Amino acid sequence: MTESTALPLPSRRRGGFARRAVLAKLRGLREGRLTIHQGSETILLGKCEEPAAHLHVHRPEFWSGVAFGGTIGAAEAYMDGHWSTDDLTALVRIMVRNRDLMNGLEGGLGRLTAPLHALYHRLRRNTRRGASRNIREHYDLGNEFFELFLDETMTYSCALFDPPEISLADASRAKIDRLCEKLELGPDDHLLEIGTGWGALALRAAERFGCRVTTTTLSPSQAAYARRRIAEAGMDHRVQVIEVDYRDLEGRYDKLVSVEMIEAVGHRYFDSFFAKCSSLLAPDGLMALQAITIADRFYEQARRSVDFIQRYIFPGGAIPSISTLSRSVARVTDLTPVHLEDLSPHYARTLRTWRERFQAKADEIQKLGFPRRFQRMWEFYFCYCEGGYIERSIGNIQWVLAKPRNRRPPILGTLTTAQEAR
Repeated sequence: MTESTALPLPSRRRGGFARRAVLAKLRGLREGRLTIHQGSETILLGKCEEPAAHLHVHRPEFWSGVAFGGTIGAAEAYMDGHWSTDDLTALVRIMVRNRDLMNGLEGGLGRLTAPLHALYHRLRRNTRRGASRNIREHYDLGNEFFELFLDETMTYSCALFDPPEISLADASRAKIDRLCEKLELGPDDHLLEIGTGWGALALRAAERFGCRVTTTTLSPSQAAYARRRIAEAGMDHRVQVIEVDYRDLEGRYDKLVSVEMIEAVGHRYFDSFFAKCSSLLAPDGLMALQAITIADRFYEQARRSVDFIQRYIFPGGAIPSISTLSRSVARVTDLTPVHLEDLSPHYARTLRTWRERFQAKADEIQKLGFPRRFQRMWEFYFCYCEGGYIERSIGNIQWVLAKPRNRRPPILGTLTTAQEAR
């Protein structure tokens, strides 16, 4: 099917040159089905039935946003209300499946804005000062804001829905317990956590596994929240929250854990991160890393470009590939990878659950001072990531690394049950 026979809208209203340029690219869709609606006109694109989405153009600025801004421009147009869709996650999946076509959008007229995005990203490098600023910009939006869509544990990372019917809170606890069990945590261990969040893992490790925990964050609001939770639980004699950049950490620890913090390290600092982690561990120590990853075949392109997440959600962020992490560990440490588990499908569900909770609290979010444009930005963020996990262009792993004298037995099968995790 091609464009409908309805009378065309005047060129000025429909988007003119920008519209023609974008549609010329989109007619190359091979995977999925995209139906575009503008006024009385309907355009059907794509060869496959699934995934499918309807895109409604409300203002002609949508076309210029995409033509000159690529995917970032499309996101900005969504934030501004220039377009909407019945299924944003499905639309993202279509774009991922037609990656070459999307690259064409980025490389066409989008080249005009790409240097500006690249300059912005370079200015957000994760130096000691820059890392602190970048972290605060996202995580210091306010604890009240995050409480509205996170579960009671305040876990802001991939949950583990095993079995599938458990709640988000229980899935968050199951994920934490799985990491702790992979580390074989016990009362004699001193655990270092790089990236406190709101204290869920540190508190759980101390309460359930009896270890001593030192946890560090660069977010003052997170640090204050975590200290309060830990004190209220009577665990402040076991858990210490500090505000220190990972590069400045000192001491010797039996175990080390870091959950979805390495994405804030930056490509050029992976070696520094792993070298520091290795130096902090005892000769028989263990390290567990939970990381968001990008498929190896997409890594170099992503490293050289700037996407919506880096521009609007996590300034200074950089998603590594598994092979990039492996090369860095081999280059600067004496750590040996002993286990890797893929959690990617669980992250798609985690994001979907966050989005549903977020949208249900739209009025309360607005009362906190966040306008509708901000809320649409976060909706785009949730769907952008969910679609990526479903299509496996991005992933989530738990990775365990051992120091030379560690003799941890192989990690096989399920370490805990959801009932035990509660």
